[in-house]
Amino acid sequence: MSEIKDTSYIESFGELLKAKCHQDEPAFCTVACPFHLDIKELESKWEGGRWNAAYRMLQTSVVFPAIVSALCPRYCENACILAERGGSLKIGELERTTIRLAKRKSPNAFNLPPKGRKIAVIGGGLSGLGCALRLLNKKYEVEIYEKRAVLGGRAQDMMDPETFDEEIRAQFVHEKPVIHLDTEITDLEQIAGTADAVYIATGSDGSDFGVGRGSGAYASDRQGVFIGGGVTGSELMPSLADGMRAALAIERYLKTGLMNEPADTMDTKLVLDPRMIPESVPVCPADTDQGFTPEEAAQEAKRCRKCSCDICMRECDLMRIQQKTPGRLYEESYITVRPSTLANDGRWATRRIASCDQCGLCKTVCPQRIDMGEFLLQCHRGLIETEAMPWVFHDYWLRDMAFSAGEAALNRAPAGAHTVRYAFFPGCQMAASDPQYVKDCFSWLLVRQPDTAIWLNCCGAPAVWAAEDEMHERHLEEIRAQWREMGKPKVVYACPTCRKMFRKYLPEIEGVFIEELMDEWGLPENAAAADPGKMAIFDPCGSRDFPELQAAVRRIAAKLGISYEELSHTGNLARCCSYGGQYSIAAPDYAKRVKMERAEESPLPYITYCVNCRDTFASRGKANLHILDLAFGRTDVNREEPTVTERRENRLRLKAELLEKYWGEKMDSQQARPELIIDSGLERKLSDLYILISEMEDVIIYCEQEKSGVVDPVSGHITGHLKIGHMTYWAEYEPLPGGRFRLWNGYAHRMNLEGE
Repeated sequence: MSEIKDTSYIESFGELLKAKCHQDEPAFCTVACPFHLDIKELESKWEGGRWNAAYRMLQTSVVFPAIVSALCPRYCENACILAERGGSLKIGELERTTIRLAKRKSPNAFNLPPKGRKIAVIGGGLSGLGCALRLLNKKYEVEIYEKRAVLGGRAQDMMDPETFDEEIRAQFVHEKPVIHLDTEITDLEQIAGTADAVYIATGSDGSDFGVGRGSGAYASDRQGVFIGGGVTGSELMPSLADGMRAALAIERYLKTGLMNEPADTMDTKLVLDPRMIPESVPVCPADTDQGFTPEEAAQEAKRCRKCSCDICMRECDLMRIQQKTPGRLYEESYITVRPSTLANDGRWATRRIASCDQCGLCKTVCPQRIDMGEFLLQCHRGLIETEAMPWVFHDYWLRDMAFSAGEAALNRAPAGAHTVRYAFFPGCQMAASDPQYVKDCFSWLLVRQPDTAIWLNCCGAPAVWAAEDEMHERHLEEIRAQWREMGKPKVVYACPTCRKMFRKYLPEIEGVFIEELMDEWGLPENAAAADPGKMAIFDPCGSRDFPELQAAVRRIAAKLGISYEELSHTGNLARCCSYGGQYSIAAPDYAKRVKMERAEESPLPYITYCVNCRDTFASRGKANLHILDLAFGRTDVNREEPTVTERRENRLRLKAELLEKYWGEKMDSQQARPELIIDSGLERKLSDLYILISEMEDVIIYCEQEKSGVVDPVSGHITGHLKIGHMTYWAEYEPLPGGRFRLWNGYAHRMNLEGE
C-alpha cells in the first residue's frame, strides 16, 4: 500500500478548524455572567431535578448563592438568545428554585494544612467577603477591616438583613476570619507589617489609599497590595466576582512573588442565527409567590438551547446521527488517512469518510463557511490514491455509471434538424426509474421547441462521490465532446444533481430546468388529471443552490391547484434523502436511518422533484409523487421503487423506443439468455444487495458450461459461483425442463477464493 503523496490539506484543514470553528466557544449567558457561570451545565441538573448538585455548582461559582440569587440583575437573561424567540430562559427563577429545593447546602470543609500566611482585607462588602472566603478555603489567615458595624456593604442595605446575615454565616461556617467592625482604615501604614498581602475593597465611596494600578489583574503599583470591587467602579455582582478572582491573584503572589495574574477576558466568537431557533414561551409558575414547582422548573430548563456553535451537528446527518463534532470527525479522518500515526496502522474511518453525501449543508449553515464535506472528499481521494478505500463501497455505482454512459447512452438531434437549440438531459436515474418521464418530457419539448435533442448519459456524480478523479475527468471530456458535436445547445435538466455537477465542472454549458420551462411555457394539457389531496413539498439537497427551481416547482403546484405545506427543511436547508454520495453500501444502517427520518418528517404524501428522492421514499413505503407525475396527470402515490435490474432494463428499453420512434432505428437484439424463474421476494432481496439478475444468469451459464456447481442430494439444487470483476457471485438454482432455471437464492462477497 503506497503513501499518499500530498497530505498538506489535512494539516491545513486542522489549522482552519482551530482558527475558525467555534464549537467550544462559551455561551452568551456564560460570557455575560460576571461569575462566568456554566448555565448549560446547570440546565442539565435543573432538567433532571438534581437540586443538590445544582446548588453545589452555584455555591462553587458565586460563593453566596442566596445573596446573588436575590440581588443579581440577570446579565445572563439579557444575553439569552431566546429573548428574540419567545422570551429569555428564566435563569433567576431557576436559581431561586434551586436554593428553595436543595436539601444539602452546607459548604465543603477543606482539610488542608494551614498556609501560615496572612491577608488583610479592607472592606467587608461582598467583594471583600468573597475574597476572604476563597482565601480561607485555601487555609490562609484573613483579617477583615470594616468601618461599619455590620458586614455586607451595599448588599446589606439591598435585601432583608436577616436573610443576608444568615447566608454569610452559612457560607463561613467552616472558616473563621478575624473581623474588625467599626474599624476604618485611613492609611495603609495602619496595617503595615501585619499581613503578607492586602486587598482593598472599600466600595465605590471608599478610599483607594492613593495606590495606582499595576500590570496584573487586581494588582496595584505597590508590592503585595491588590485592589478591586467597587473601588474600580464595578457594579455589585462584578464586585463580588472581582473579590473571588483577586483571591487567585493574591495566592499567585504569595507563591511566586509575582503580581501578574492574567486579566479575565472571557469572550465568545459564537455567531448564532436566532431564526434557526424554534420559538418557545417561558413557563409561568402556577404559584407566583412560591415559584417553580420541580416539574415547572424542569419544563423551563428544557427551553435552554445550550448555545454552542453546533448547527453543523444539528443539521448534518453524518455528524448528528453518528454524534461526531467537526473536531472529532477531523481527528478520526486524520488517523485514517495517515495510519502511521497509530501503532496498529489501522484505518479507522474509511466507512465514515465514504458516508458523506457531499450535499454541502454543513458549509451552508456554518457561520464560518467551513466545508467539512470537501475535506472528507479530499480524504477520500487520499485513500483512493493508496488503495485503502474499499472498492466495494463504490463498485456498483461506477459500473452503473459506465453502463449509462455506454450501452444505455444516446445523444441525437431530431431527424432533419439543422441546428440544436436545446438538449434534454434527464439524467441516468430518471430513465432508470421510469422511462415514461423521459418520453413525456421529450415529447412535450419537441412540440414547443422542435430542434431539441435527446441526451441520455450520466453527469459523472458517481465518479465524484467515489473520488475517482481520473475517471471523472475522462467522462467530462466525453461530455464536452458530445455537447460540442451537438452545436453547444442549452441543456434542459430534469435532475438537480446533474445541473449541480455541470455547473461546477462544466460551467461553459448553459442550462435550465424542465420545471422552469413548464412554468414559463405552460403545463402539459393532461396535467393534474386527478386531485391527489394535500401534500408536502420535499426539496432535494441538489436544489439548494437553485432557488429558481424551488420556486418554479411551487408555482407549478399552485397552478395545478395542489394544496401543500412546507417541511421543516426547505430552501437552502434542504437535506439529502440518503441517495447522495450513495452510502447505502458503505453504511447501510446509517442510510436506513436517514431514509426513515426524511420519510417521517410529515404524514402527508410528498411532492418530489428528484427521481432519486421519489424512489428512496418509495422504498420506505412513503407515498409520494414526482412533480412530473402531476404535470403529466399521474397520481399513483404508491408506485414501487424499481429493482436494480429493472433500472437497467428501463434504460435500455427507453433507448430502443426513442430510436425506433424518432429515427426509425432498431437496436441490436440482446444475446440470448437463460430463462430464469425468480419470485418477487428474492428479486427484491437481490436488489437490496445490489445484485443484478444478469449476474445470477452469468453464474448459472458458467456453472452449466463448466459443470462446476455442487449438487444438494436432497433438494437437487445446484450451488455455484463466478467471479465477475472484483466480486464473487453465488447462485443456488434448479434446472427445469425446456432449458429453464429456477433461482432459489443468490449472494455476493468481495473475497477471492484460493486458486482462482
